[in-house]
Amino acid sequence: MKDLRRYLVLKYVQYLVLSSSNAISTFLGLLGSLYTIIILQSAKVSSKSTAVLISSLAKADILVSVSVVSEMVVWTFDVSISSTAFTSALLQNLLTANAHISCLLLSCVAFEAYLITFFPTESRRLRTVKNATLTSRVIWILVTAECTLFQTDDLLKASSTSAPTRSPCVLLFHFSSTAAALLKSLSYFLGILLRIVNVYIYYKIFFSMSNR
Repeated sequence: MKDLRRYLVLKYVQYLVLSSSNAISTFLGLLGSLYTIIILQSAKVSSKSTAVLISSLAKADILVSVSVVSEMVVWTFDVSISSTAFTSALLQNLLTANAHISCLLLSCVAFEAYLITFFPTESRRLRTVKNATLTSRVIWILVTAECTLFQTDDLLKASSTSAPTRSPCVLLFHFSSTAAALLKSLSYFLGILLRIVNVYIYYKIFFSMSNR
């Protein structure tokens, strides 16, 4: 459907073109995700592997909604938060999880488009609803584990000042801090690699379609 293609273009611009999301792109992304979720509930949309990936992509914006609504509630009603550092880190990690899930799912959609264009018959066994569902679940689990580590690191940083110098908490803090730093570096380079791969895939698809 054309609406789903427009939604994918919007998401590619939001996560793989723009260096960072702004208020306008975030708002448009939320509206697009809501509309896409409604469309995918319709019986007219066939249940294909691409639709499963797009559905998971749209649902990832729930994390953004939670973060935005929480910030609006705190700002509007001047709600006092007992642990400001923990809450701000949690909201930021929700946005990080959304960005990472979206980039990975968009790359899966691009890879599937590549298979459909160049290996339509050979890849038919791979392009199943079951595999798409499994891929989406694995992505969600991995990113959840990643952001859990980030949140743990932020929590230990906040509590490290009051902990004794030789306590086990300090050793745990150093371990989580090192692991979080390595994971952030890996995520950064993986994000650059995914941008390059996506550009290459659609470059190949575009010139393949134009030469037909």
